[in-house]
Amino acid sequence: MPIESSRKMLTRLVESGWFAVTITIIIVINAIVLGLETWPPAAGAAGPLLNWIDRAALLIFSVELTLKFWVYRLRFFSDGWNVFDLVIVTIAWIPASGPLSVMRALRILRVLRLVSIVPQMRTVIGALFAALPGMGAIIAVLLLLFYVAAVMSTKLFGGVFPQWFGGVGESMYTLFQIMTLESWSMGIVRPVMEQYPLAWIFFVPFVIITSFAVLNLFIALIVNSMQSVHMQDRESAEAEAVMAHDERESLLREVRSLRTEMAQLQQSMDRNGG
Repeated sequence: MPIESSRKMLTRLVESGWFAVTITIIIVINAIVLGLETWPPAAGAAGPLLNWIDRAALLIFSVELTLKFWVYRLRFFSDGWNVFDLVIVTIAWIPASGPLSVMRALRILRVLRLVSIVPQMRTVIGALFAALPGMGAIIAVLLLLFYVAAVMSTKLFGGVFPQWFGGVGESMYTLFQIMTLESWSMGIVRPVMEQYPLAWIFFVPFVIITSFAVLNLFIALIVNSMQSVHMQDRESAEAEAVMAHDERESLLREVRSLRTEMAQLQQSMDRNGG
């Protein structure tokens, strides 16, 4: 019984709003400290203090996960965000020396715990994961377009511009740069057009299809996914509100029924006594 009561108390603790706010504040402070450690003046002036704050934050995160595991037991692993937090905190415990010391640089990943703490961020990540199947189809179409365009550009321009279109690999990288619109006109297309004046017939449709059409499909898909997740959250909240309302109505009916029965019992007792 004492164990169960303590578990209930810890459940209220880890699920309380102020507990989440406290952890969020510690994550932000820890992120600032990890950034200051990379700044030589700050590291030289307060290096030991920064290290102490970092270790204290890591200890707090470990205690937090221990409490959650004690409360939820095996259900702890049924929540992907708990597993994510566990992996991040475990990486932070890697020793600063030894063959795995390079992974110490991954300590900054603790900042990503904000994603699991802040509901709005969790909604965004959930929308991204929900959009992955559709994004896979769009990526497949984009890769197909890139491959076709890479083969064509290698055949058309590879002889004169081998540094950009010498092979399928070089052509795909160059086309990726063109798709991002990074120095695509003055840096690549115009020099090519000096040798091939009609090269714009190839590059302009490629830019229109990839940069303005296919990439916008990604944006539309993610926006649609976020709207779907938002609608699901709202429907879930409305369902919980309706359930809570039904429970209150049921409780009120039971209270009224109990009052009626007590009144009838009182009247019966009064008649018998009279």
